[in-house]
Amino acid sequence: MVARRNPRYEEEEEAPWTPKTDIGKKVANHEIVSIKQVLESGKPIREHQLVTALLPNLTQETLEIKNTQRMTGNGRKMQFRAVVLVGDGNGHLGIGAGKADEVRPAISSGAKLAKRNIIHVPLGCGSWECGCKTRHTVPIRVVGKNGSVEIMLKPAPLGVGIVANATVRKVLHAAGVKDVWTFSRGRTSSIYNTTMAVFKALDSLNNMKYYDDWERNLKSAEPANPAAETKETAAQDGENAAKEKEGEKKTEAGKEETKEAG
Repeated sequence: MVARRNPRYEEEEEAPWTPKTDIGKKVANHEIVSIKQVLESGKPIREHQLVTALLPNLTQETLEIKNTQRMTGNGRKMQFRAVVLVGDGNGHLGIGAGKADEVRPAISSGAKLAKRNIIHVPLGCGSWECGCKTRHTVPIRVVGKNGSVEIMLKPAPLGVGIVANATVRKVLHAAGVKDVWTFSRGRTSSIYNTTMAVFKALDSLNNMKYYDDWERNLKSAEPANPAAETKETAAQDGENAAKEKEGEKKTEAGKEETKEAG
């Protein structure tokens, strides 16, 4: 009988998480309960476990596995590079490229890096052809570039779908975008450059200044301070009622003047 060859790499079980950074300790102590608080702090994410704890619905997909070589004093050294995509389909996206001597460690390294590079993607209804006011597309036109690849994302009305190639479609689907028009130029056969171009285009939404909140006009958006808004609406109703009473008094006074004149 031929002896069965054992695999070269055996995936080890991940040890229990012991946080080392301040953000990790706050997440472990439940002082931070959402990924939004981590991203708004402006501090880099050094531990991928805190992203796993805050976003348990993340899905992982390997986009590319490629051989890489570099010349050393002992000859060529070959490694594997894995491009990994993570996302929850609800406005959170991460991409990472990991290298290792074998495939499975490269994928594991890429997944950890993708979680550390997680971003928030603000969704909206930016198409002038659509008035549904739901989160289904990008709020405005954005452009991203990486290497020779340039990707343009344009808002599309509800029902159009993702008009793009397979690689761009996977990235946008992981981010939660359902309808969008895309335009690309450059060497789009490079999966890594294409993926990073889409990632930079979506991340540019977090780096620009805008006049008003994109989510304020959406149906599912909750008011930031309901008590303040109720007070404002009550004050406005009181002002409107006072104006109506003044208008009625003026009309009655006008009628009496006309009668006296007659």
